[in-house]
Amino acid sequence: MIAPIKNRLQNILLADDGSPNMRPAIQLLSSLPHEQGCVITALRVFTPMEGSEFSRVEKEAEKTRNLLKSRHFHFKSELVQGYASDLIPKFAEEQQPDLIVMGGKAVGSFGGLLGNVAADVLHQSRQPVLIVREPFNGLKRVLLVTDGSPASRTTCEYLSAFPLPAETEVVIMHVVIPVKTSYPIEPAGLAVPLISPEEEHRLNEENMRRGREFLERAQVELEMPNPVILLLRSGDPFEEILKAIKTENIDMLVCGSRGSGNLAGWLMGSISRELVRQATCSVLVVRTLPVNE
Repeated sequence: MIAPIKNRLQNILLADDGSPNMRPAIQLLSSLPHEQGCVITALRVFTPMEGSEFSRVEKEAEKTRNLLKSRHFHFKSELVQGYASDLIPKFAEEQQPDLIVMGGKAVGSFGGLLGNVAADVLHQSRQPVLIVREPFNGLKRVLLVTDGSPASRTTCEYLSAFPLPAETEVVIMHVVIPVKTSYPIEPAGLAVPLISPEEEHRLNEENMRRGREFLERAQVELEMPNPVILLLRSGDPFEEILKAIKTENIDMLVCGSRGSGNLAGWLMGSISRELVRQATCSVLVVRTLPVNE
C-alpha cells in the first residue's frame, strides 16, 4: 500500500541558502493560486563556521523574509545553526510540510543547496521536494510522467492537489521500453535471438496499447480543470524525458521516486536525482513510501 498524502498545499518549507537562487523559488511560489491560510516557513541553516558572520546570515534571511512579505504570504522564519543536509530533513520530519522548496542553478552544475545537500534531502525526506531552476518564466507547461504503478498514481494524486495556475497545460507522458529480439554477447559481438521478429512486434504493440491506457487512466485520476495533453513515447525513459522537456517547452517536471512498473528503474531515487541535475526545468519529486516505513 502507498502512504496517503494530504489533499492541500497548506504548509510549505522553503529551504533558504541565502543565495540569489531563492528569488526564482519565491517567484514560482508567488505564481501559484494558494488557498487562504497557506503558510510558508523559510528555514535558513548556517554552519558553525558562519557563526562568526551571524550578522551577514541575518541580513540574508531578512532579504528572503522581505520578498515573502512583499507577496503577502503567511510565513514563519527559522534561523538555526548546523548542517543543512541533516537539519532540513529533520525539520521536515518534525513539521510535516506538504512541500519542500529549494533553489537551483544552471543545468549540469550544483550550486547553493543544489548539490550534496539537495541529494541528501531528496534521499532522506518523505515529503515532496521541488527544485526551482533559474530563470523562472512562469508555469506554462508541466510534464507529469507515469508508468501506471501505484507510486505513479500517488504522484498523480499529489499533482491533482497542487495549485497550478488556471492557464497551465499539463502534459502526461508515458515511455514504453522497446522489446529486443536479441542481445549481444561480448567479446565476440554475436547476437543471440530471444524471440521472433513477429513476437517482438506483437509485444511492442501490446506495450504501446497498455501505455495509452496508463495515460488515459492518469488523465482521469488527475481531475484538474487545466488543459491536458497525452504524450506516448518509445525508447529509453531517461533520454525521452529529457528530450520531451525541450521539445514540449516544459517549465516543471513532476516525477515519482519509486515505481513498480515499466519505468521502475528510473523512478528510483538515484535516477530522480539525476533528472534533477540534468533537466533544464524545475523538478518536483514526489517520494512514495509504504505505510509501514
